[in-house]
Amino acid sequence: MNAELIIFYLFSIFLIISSMRVVISNNPVKSAIYLVFSFFCSAVLWLLLGAEFLSVILILVYVGAVMVLFLFVVMMLDINLSEITSGFVKYLNEGIFVFIIMSALLILFFQNQFADTNKNIITEIIIISDSNTKNLGYILYTEYILAFEIAAVILLLGIISAITLTHKKKSDNKFQDPDMQVNVKKEDRIFIVKDEDSK
Repeated sequence: MNAELIIFYLFSIFLIISSMRVVISNNPVKSAIYLVFSFFCSAVLWLLLGAEFLSVILILVYVGAVMVLFLFVVMMLDINLSEITSGFVKYLNEGIFVFIIMSALLILFFQNQFADTNKNIITEIIIISDSNTKNLGYILYTEYILAFEIAAVILLLGIISAITLTHKKKSDNKFQDPDMQVNVKKEDRIFIVKDEDSK
């Protein structure tokens, strides 16, 4: 058994364990941290497969930007953990039902998708360079430019939604009205009290 196979098995086990901890952890911050570790393990596996661009992008984009945004949003939303735990027990039967349905649909999809492997083989590959990054960038910005732009719009909507959730107006917020400050009169703010003892 060579070193590459040992690394593959090791990080595959870490990926499975951390993925399970993302789902079963009762703390959303811990779930996000386990998800970061899952991304790191996936990046190592992609690096072993020779997809170095996807591996680096997974670390830089998802771990470095997206997961940091998730952590900030989770911490700013002030999630009540007791309500989450009670809701988990309350909707356990419905969750199991949805899990069974989704698992069955995924199994049917993959069976139909890989039943005929010959139709999934890419016959024409435009190679403009020896670098995988240049080839991927060429395909991304020519053939899949519309899907790339749609994904960018969806990410923009997610950012706007996160900002909207964290900046909701509350009734106890303190704010100033500039019009009232400019139009205020001296008599409304200053009261002269005469001291009877000073006479």
